[in-house]
Amino acid sequence: MITIVMAEDHQMLIDGVKSFFEYDENVNIIGTVNNGEDLVKLVHLKQPKLVITDIRMPKMDGIEATKAIKKQFPHIYVLALTMFDQPDAIKQMLNAGASGYLLKNSGIKMLSKAIVSVAQGDTFFDPNVAFNFMNDYIDNNVTVGKPDKQILSKREKEILQLIAGAKTSKEISEELFIAKTTVDTHRKNMIRKLNLSGSNDLIKYAIDKKYDF
Repeated sequence: MITIVMAEDHQMLIDGVKSFFEYDENVNIIGTVNNGEDLVKLVHLKQPKLVITDIRMPKMDGIEATKAIKKQFPHIYVLALTMFDQPDAIKQMLNAGASGYLLKNSGIKMLSKAIVSVAQGDTFFDPNVAFNFMNDYIDNNVTVGKPDKQILSKREKEILQLIAGAKTSKEISEELFIAKTTVDTHRKNMIRKLNLSGSNDLIKYAIDKKYDF
């Protein structure tokens, strides 16, 4: 049984992950928090096998929380689950002691694979960041997640590009000659497909990807 404590400031994401693993006999989420400071306290109390943490969180970020956790409990594994794909953020998280790095848009099935790999003592990389760090971990057992097939339709990618350009649903509907309700439906579908927490995360995702969909 892989016991897990999870830290994420978007409660909706926590609820989604908990729901997915609710009937998994190999994974047990024994505690969740919404900031890094509470994460360190909860890990001290529960001492799980694995910690899943975001990077950007209130009170204490995931990097500092990971440092504190690994200092007290070096045997506890840490898996980063975040929107940040910048090399500096990844390096800081790995240097803090994380054994895995996964982007939130990778999907719940890849999260499941990452949990198993990291809990076995392997290093797990999201396929979208792995190429930057494979050489540094060549002597370790490294698992790279296999990317899913393109999950966004051509129209959804088109709308996502316009969202990145700060267009409203009304402006997008006028530009693409479709109903505003259709745009809103596409937004909801993309949030679901990308496992995001809401409209703000969709906007951040669109901007972070810089139209590279």
